[in-house]
Amino acid sequence: MSFVQAKRFTLAEYHQLAELGFFHEDDRVELIRGEIIQMAAKGRPHSVCNTRLFRELFKLVGERATLRGQEPMVIPNDGEPEPDIAIVQNRSDDYFSEHPIPADVLLVIEVADSSLDYDQKTKLALYAEADISNYWIFNLVDNCLECYSSTYENRAAKFGYRTKQIFLPNEAIALPCFPDSSLDLSKVFPGM
Repeated sequence: MSFVQAKRFTLAEYHQLAELGFFHEDDRVELIRGEIIQMAAKGRPHSVCNTRLFRELFKLVGERATLRGQEPMVIPNDGEPEPDIAIVQNRSDDYFSEHPIPADVLLVIEVADSSLDYDQKTKLALYAEADISNYWIFNLVDNCLECYSSTYENRAAKFGYRTKQIFLPNEAIALPCFPDSSLDLSKVFPGM
């Protein structure tokens, strides 16, 4: 009896593959728990939501933090996801010397339509295990914003968030990292 086992990559191996030109410039991949994952192509609603979200967050956050769009962040040992948007602490080198790590992250945001199940399960557990305290999913399937906070680990070593709140497209929400700033969701969701 033979067993087939997938090759898991370390961050160093993943970076070496990139340096060797294994990935094309247009390849949309990320490293999740040691696996190289091909990211789904973005449809128009996803792109519109992402564009509007970035524009609104830029107005709210200003110089108080750094906005990163679809840029890598390092989850120690075997992860380098590229969330749609991450709000991270400012650094003088703008993360030239290294990508942000969970301690740098104030909020991670994914925009989800075809990737909804993946973002609600795999990415949610990954971010919770990394102790990223605030994770948002712009759920374009159900037309709502899912806000997760307060990470936990259960006895079976599964990770998640204690709190889940739902916000509708006609509502506003305070940014967890800047509670004095409120995001008007009607300016973000496509078709609003």
